[in-house]
Amino acid sequence: MEQRIDIRKFNLKELKAYFEEMGEKAFRAKQVYEWLWQKSATSFDTMTNLSKSLREHLKQHFVILAIEEDKVQRSKDGTIKSRYRLHDGHMIESVLIPVPKDNRYTVCVSSQVGCSLTCKFCATGQMKRLRNLDAAEIYDQVVKVNQQSLETYGHPLTNIVYMGMGEPLLAYKPVLKSIEHLTSPQGLDMSPKRITVSTAGIAKMIRKLADDQSKVNLALSLHAADDEKRNEIMPINEQNNLEVLVKALDYFYQQTQNRITFEYIAFQGFNDTIADAKNLVRICRKVPARVNIIEYNPIDGADFKKSEAHRIDEFAQYLRDNRVAVTVRKSRGKDIDAACGQLANKE
Repeated sequence: MEQRIDIRKFNLKELKAYFEEMGEKAFRAKQVYEWLWQKSATSFDTMTNLSKSLREHLKQHFVILAIEEDKVQRSKDGTIKSRYRLHDGHMIESVLIPVPKDNRYTVCVSSQVGCSLTCKFCATGQMKRLRNLDAAEIYDQVVKVNQQSLETYGHPLTNIVYMGMGEPLLAYKPVLKSIEHLTSPQGLDMSPKRITVSTAGIAKMIRKLADDQSKVNLALSLHAADDEKRNEIMPINEQNNLEVLVKALDYFYQQTQNRITFEYIAFQGFNDTIADAKNLVRICRKVPARVNIIEYNPIDGADFKKSEAHRIDEFAQYLRDNRVAVTVRKSRGKDIDAACGQLANKE
């Protein structure tokens, strides 16, 4: 029996060529494409403006490998974590972070099954990277969590952050393809300014993102403002040190004028001193960026402790006194292991 192909791997041009080859009008391809990417169809039977015979033909030759909800956990703070099963049995997690007072409803999506970067403070980093997600699997997370947001809060998603499982810039092609489907008028037509891609720091891929004239925002998981400390907690820094990263980030900004954010988890007695803040100010002098200070969320197998509130306040105030834009973020979803660094497909 012929093995059926995932139809969402075809671009519009390829779909048109296929339909013309089978004697159908090219506009049928556009109809199918709209069903897949504008209307998020997961079954050919729902494509009601196609003839029944054409729908049957598509079912015989193609599949739509949509992700399936496996488990949903709801935090007392309103955060919702969802685990999804992929067509090959692998699992990934996405998180809905609602902030109704700011009219902000954010989905945190995964880009890989596991991760290869072994950051010491991250639960996903303790998993092996099994594979990159397809663009459609990333897109599906947004669609499903958007529906979840509408059903739970009566409000659609306002923001998308690529900060879930995996390193987005090591899944570069599917990540960019997913952004294309999310932002295209032929897709969900979301604003790229509402999308942030986070990276642990892959300098050459930051430059590639700039060269490709991406319109999304960029966040660097910084977490330490000197190489010695960053090497200790993020092995990727040994090949992408801060000098190299700063140059890549400045290049990204010069090419795109897109916003850059430094994510900075505060660890008690490790990176939360005024000396650390001075190092961070020096970096912010070289790259136009704002800083998000994040409280640490404990994970199994890591010895770090979250910084005390007064130390975070002093750290943040030093940054403000030196004209660095800073936000102190409270963790969301800690009680369901949905906070920053905690995604690990736990039962």
